[in-house]
Amino acid sequence: MDKGRFSVEWLAQSSCGGARTVHRHLRDAQDSRPRDLGPGGPERSSLEADEGGGGAAVPGRPRTKFSAAQLQELERSFREQRYIGASEKRRLAALLNLSQSQIKTWFQNRRMKFKRETQDAR
Repeated sequence: MDKGRFSVEWLAQSSCGGARTVHRHLRDAQDSRPRDLGPGGPERSSLEADEGGGGAAVPGRPRTKFSAAQLQELERSFREQRYIGASEKRRLAALLNLSQSQIKTWFQNRRMKFKRETQDAR
């Protein structure tokens, strides 16, 4: 097959200095991430943890563990209004010491949980 302009191979080679450069950057990024050296030894990467099945692995920020106080405030705010506005998002982020994107994601996930619960009740 001809590897002409706009083929998958050509695009991979032409973007970001070629496929080898992209793989090297990904490998370097993984090597530079801090590892948790707790009592169980080094934490497995999200790629290694997902090899046994389940969902797709997405490298990046580890899952946020919300404290009981944070969850209580988030749930209270959700009961008042399911969709969060910009000012409320900023207020909660400052109050709970979380990023605005974490607040936004929590509300998205909570709305999906609410939707599942209401559908299951029917």
